[in-house]
Amino acid sequence: MNEISDITRRDWLAGAAGAALGSGLAGPAAAGRSVRTKPKSVAAVVTAYERGLHADVLIGKILEGWKQDGGSGPALTLASMYVEQFTERDLARSMAKKYSVPLFETIEQAVTVGSDSIPVDGVISIGEHGDYPWNEKEQHLYPRRRFFEAITDTFEKYGRVVPVFNDKHLGPVWSDARWMYDRAREIKVPFMAGSSMTVGYRKPEISVPRGCEIEAAVGVGYSGLDIYGSHALEFFQCHVERRRGAETGVKWVQCLQGEAMWRALDEGDIPKDVFDAAVAAVPHQQGGMRNSDRSALFLFQYHDGLVGAIFMLPEFAAGTSVALKLKGQSGVLATRFDERTEPRHPHFAWLLKGIERMVHTGRPSYPVERTLLTTGILDRALTSRFQQHQKLMTPELAIRYQPADYPHAPQPDLDADPPQS
Repeated sequence: MNEISDITRRDWLAGAAGAALGSGLAGPAAAGRSVRTKPKSVAAVVTAYERGLHADVLIGKILEGWKQDGGSGPALTLASMYVEQFTERDLARSMAKKYSVPLFETIEQAVTVGSDSIPVDGVISIGEHGDYPWNEKEQHLYPRRRFFEAITDTFEKYGRVVPVFNDKHLGPVWSDARWMYDRAREIKVPFMAGSSMTVGYRKPEISVPRGCEIEAAVGVGYSGLDIYGSHALEFFQCHVERRRGAETGVKWVQCLQGEAMWRALDEGDIPKDVFDAAVAAVPHQQGGMRNSDRSALFLFQYHDGLVGAIFMLPEFAAGTSVALKLKGQSGVLATRFDERTEPRHPHFAWLLKGIERMVHTGRPSYPVERTLLTTGILDRALTSRFQQHQKLMTPELAIRYQPADYPHAPQPDLDADPPQS
């Protein structure tokens, strides 16, 4: 079994010890405010930068504050940008000019800020949005591996490694995702990745105790299988990883569609009360749930026996949820990602808070192995779908890690000082 060894619990406890999670102020957002913590600088490597895109709601918060209104913001400054595609609605050029941020033509130049060293304290890589191809499995081939390869090649060339955050899932193709993970370990890059949903608002708040026994777990997702399947899987995983024994990985993955996906529910392979609770937690249409040929079930079994089930219901559901049946509890726990668009997609502020913490401490705020695992499940589910819905054994997904007790919105306090490195 090709098992990825887990990061030691001591390392994660050391990281958690810095959880006076917060930020100082930087750049234009710091005007008129007293800063106790010296800001650290980051380079941004992005595919495209328009209003509302991930570059805007992450990088824009460094430039213009948590609410992107000129108020308080993170203890980060933007030292440079590499932007691969300048669209008709491009914001990169105007924002760079407004805040005197240099734009560079290569990733190496952005990471070095045009010098012969690496003066930045971290790199934020946003390989999301823009005009990129799709493969036969309907995976959108964003250049996340290429970006990471160029970033880490620059680290090696100039002899300095700094923390890197990769937006959303790795890869998105499994071989690329695993390469990125291995590359980070090889040259000891503090590495984070993943969805903003894991640290965003939830409705209602539920308590999933560390070390609990989860008897059944069902998730609901919507929109495209690749673009939002990654969100649904990470939201699901950040809850189930808290079960007894922490995470040991996934044994097999299968994607079902049409009658087969509903048969798994009707025949009791998936507990109907847990499914009903997951559906009830999200806004949805009345009727017609089973009529769409775009729906899919991601079905997978963990090595400890727990079966994961995520129903992707793009024409029925309008949100992402998870429902859990805990041993010893009579009811079902269910919650959804509570998406809020104002001010300026605030869940990305909580994501940036985790990035800020990593840049200041030199340690990931939560394990990248979670994103590696969910990337692998998604890739295998889309492969199963492409291969006539075969069940795929997944020894490569024997991924072990200890979850971190990292809080989600509305905690931590955005305006508190970040932990010191």
